[in-house]
Amino acid sequence: MRKFFQEIKTDLKFKTAGPGQKLSEPSRAPRERPKAEAAPRPRQAPTDEAQMAAAAALARLELKPKAKAPSCSQESIKNQVRKELMAEAAASEKGLPEEEKEQEEGAAAPSVSGVYFICPLTGDIVRKDEKEKHLREAIQAYFSVDPVAASIMEIHTFNKDREKVRVGVETMAKYLDNICLHPEEEKYRKIKLQNKVFQERISCLEGTHRFFQAIGFETKTLPAPGQGKEAQEQYYVLGEDALARLEELRACRERLLRSEPLRVQLHRQPRLFRPSRRAEHFELPPDFYALSVEELRREQRLRTEAVEKASMLRTRAMREKEEQREMRKYNYTLLRVRFPDGYILQGTFYARESVSVLYDFVREALRDDWLPFELLGPGGLKLTDENLAFNECGLVPSALLSLCWDAAVMADVEAAAEGQPRCPLRAELLADVHTL
Repeated sequence: MRKFFQEIKTDLKFKTAGPGQKLSEPSRAPRERPKAEAAPRPRQAPTDEAQMAAAAALARLELKPKAKAPSCSQESIKNQVRKELMAEAAASEKGLPEEEKEQEEGAAAPSVSGVYFICPLTGDIVRKDEKEKHLREAIQAYFSVDPVAASIMEIHTFNKDREKVRVGVETMAKYLDNICLHPEEEKYRKIKLQNKVFQERISCLEGTHRFFQAIGFETKTLPAPGQGKEAQEQYYVLGEDALARLEELRACRERLLRSEPLRVQLHRQPRLFRPSRRAEHFELPPDFYALSVEELRREQRLRTEAVEKASMLRTRAMREKEEQREMRKYNYTLLRVRFPDGYILQGTFYARESVSVLYDFVREALRDDWLPFELLGPGGLKLTDENLAFNECGLVPSALLSLCWDAAVMADVEAAAEGQPRCPLRAELLADVHTL
């Protein structure tokens, strides 16, 4: 501090020198140079050992292949994933048959060619769009075998309004009741075709006229009572020979009342496939999605209701109900059951059929249908409630299930076979095995 004031005092003296006096430079002690400003030391050359080590390192770097800088673009990521998938597929194809490799290289074929039905009269297998025509032709041909049965089939099968059919059939049965109860009275053996009840309940139904003709009624023109001599009307008239066939008429009446609509049966199209990693891959034909006129109307009505409820707060139960409704728009489902040995059994079912039908389908494919097993749905969920429908279990329009044997029973079976493994499937299925 004292040194600081001395320096200020000296500077004042220097500035206040009188005229003619020579300003003398104050003598100051030289300040020390900061260490940071010190002159750098000269750099020494590397030693011979360091130069040899550096040369060896450079040589190793030149021999090592240069890695490309990773690209983080979306396209590069897709290419990398594609390469990994192709490598995985090539590795898995080593264990597949040659015919399966060729099929996978081509375009994806439908898992099933369509939906087919079995005609109950002829046993023929027909496509979905041909079933109605074929059934009509089959019933028409059956008239040459049993005209009474064929006419009853027409009445119950081709008239879609079930209530009208019920009323019409009951009225026809009443006519036959009167004949059987009063066979001697002629009035009960005549039916006026222009009668209002006959026109509204019977004549409007397909097949009713052919039924009356098949049981012995004849069409006759008779004078109209109370309308003059020239007035005539048409009647169905049953001859007196029918008095000897009363039991036959009673039998026809019972058949008419108890008959049901004749329906074609859904063909399961059972097929057995070799083990394949494509078991979960389904290619369904348009038949699985086509809707009839009635189904289209129902879908339109459901969509209208959905729009109206769109602004409402939906609970979990409401959402689940709508999901189930969405599943109901499928008429059919294609199901596959994978056995523990890898074989895959495939069949076609109605979407509203119960799980018990699938259990029966699998049993029919076994050599020993008594073998106990369980079916596991997607995700490993056991299908224990066999009364549930496929669309209620989420098994539409297609699904892959797994079959599990009862371990204790299968151990006894293998022991009885003296250690010789035998495929549990029927021989006719194994003789016609296919490739997915």
